[in-house]
Amino acid sequence: MSPKVIDGNLLKAIIKNGSIKLKNNHQMINDLNVFPVPDGDTGSNMQSTMMSGVNSIESFEDESVEKIGKALSRGLLMGARGNSGVILSQLFSGFAKAFKDLTTANSVQFVNGLKYGVEQAYGAVINPVEGTILTVAREAVDEAAKIAKDDSDLLEVMKTYLHEANASLKRTPDLLPVLKESGVVDSGGAGLIIIVEGMLDALEGKLYEETKPSRRDKKAAHAFETEDTEFGYCTEFIIQLDPEKKFNKDKLVKQLGRLGDSIVVVADEEICKVHVHTEKPGDALNIGQIYGEFANLKIENMTMQHTETLLHSSQANGDADTHECGHDHGHDFHVDVKKKYGIITVVNGSGLKAMFEEMGVNHVIDGGQTMNPSTQDFVDAVETVNADNILIIPNNKNVFLSAEHAAKNIDDKNVIVLPAKTIPQGYASLTMFDANQELEDTVEEMKELIDHVKSGEVTYAVRDTKINGLEIKKDDYLGIDNGKIVASKADRYETVQALADSLLDDESEIITIMYGKDVDQDEVDKLVNYIETTYPEVEIETIDGNQDIYAYLLAVE
Repeated sequence: MSPKVIDGNLLKAIIKNGSIKLKNNHQMINDLNVFPVPDGDTGSNMQSTMMSGVNSIESFEDESVEKIGKALSRGLLMGARGNSGVILSQLFSGFAKAFKDLTTANSVQFVNGLKYGVEQAYGAVINPVEGTILTVAREAVDEAAKIAKDDSDLLEVMKTYLHEANASLKRTPDLLPVLKESGVVDSGGAGLIIIVEGMLDALEGKLYEETKPSRRDKKAAHAFETEDTEFGYCTEFIIQLDPEKKFNKDKLVKQLGRLGDSIVVVADEEICKVHVHTEKPGDALNIGQIYGEFANLKIENMTMQHTETLLHSSQANGDADTHECGHDHGHDFHVDVKKKYGIITVVNGSGLKAMFEEMGVNHVIDGGQTMNPSTQDFVDAVETVNADNILIIPNNKNVFLSAEHAAKNIDDKNVIVLPAKTIPQGYASLTMFDANQELEDTVEEMKELIDHVKSGEVTYAVRDTKINGLEIKKDDYLGIDNGKIVASKADRYETVQALADSLLDDESEIITIMYGKDVDQDEVDKLVNYIETTYPEVEIETIDGNQDIYAYLLAVE
């Protein structure tokens, strides 16, 4: 196949093929991570973002390139995960703009779309860095534009694009010294090339099917899915719809679909009845309350297997119908009244989640390293929090862009994303949160503490490498001081001790030690004793975070 004009069906086919090829090879992209830590998730984020776009156009047949482009853009933007996913979504969102008012597109219009995508992606990054996916996309499209004519074969144009993209990728270590030192090319650029290879393969008639996910992939994917609803809560409610609020049944079904299954939504002009099986009944209730007031509520706990009615308010015309689940009741919940402030954060680990909730967080998104939430996850979280002003604390540099992008897509609430890019920063910022202050004042104080807190992390190396002058061996423990690897040792305690020495100085007042699920109490006590002896003026707090990947997280103020 060597088309000179592309229609909606072909556009859909090449995007889908490129996305599937990336999905089938995403672990290779993960392994290109510069830092030898077990959180290389560029490939996972990119493929998840692209597949979100594919899902948004899956049902379209015989549509214009404009309609395919619009749906693709929306799906990508809302499904974007991590910095790499957000940048990728911007590349293709800009790409779709070239198809406005078009039923089909020729090669020049196709390449113009790629150009618009580059411009939009550069504009979305505050400080764009060369030697990344941005460079690869820009240099590739500049070369393709030189040969693109109205009657050019798209296949030949895309071959030129791919040839230059590969050449540009090979040059990325010359632009970014950290890539050269680590002996890798840019992972985002490599992921883009795999997508383009799949698009070219589709033009030549070679179509891919998704490979069966590995046990590792299934475990990662499970982090974003609702638990098996054999256990959970059968949640029913009836809403008296507020005529001033725009009720959208399809939107409500989609929102509930992210929380559970067995969904039934029946509505007329005045009332809406909902049934859903979910692990988070409070979230379902908060979503429902957006559209009006509750006339009836009923929740059944399907795990505890005993019957107890929790909350059941009668309607004017009698009791509501029940949904026969065959499960029992037993759960307490609270429907929030509207507040001045609401707080959303991203964190992994039962202890850390409990800590953040105790500090006033209203909604915790389960995620972080290797589990970056999407833009849509943030949008959904905001909708569950009944507050005028919502603060999002990302706690991860690779989550920050998705959170910011979500904030830009929310019109009915004031959403502020705090620049907390580590859990220690997020934790410290919450110690300054004061719900009685004015918004500007409390945000300013939280930001000030984020700027001053020191963040330390202990994890392990996934490969041999050399970085920052350190010889790192696979499976060594790594001590990371504010993003810089300062220690690499075979012994975990020696590593965290060295990290503490790097973080603490004469001006340090408080150190908070958050330890992970595999750290025993004796090791924590040994570390506390060392700090008490070596830095007697420093106050010490310990938290059993139960987090994965990072054995220790240290916050020093």
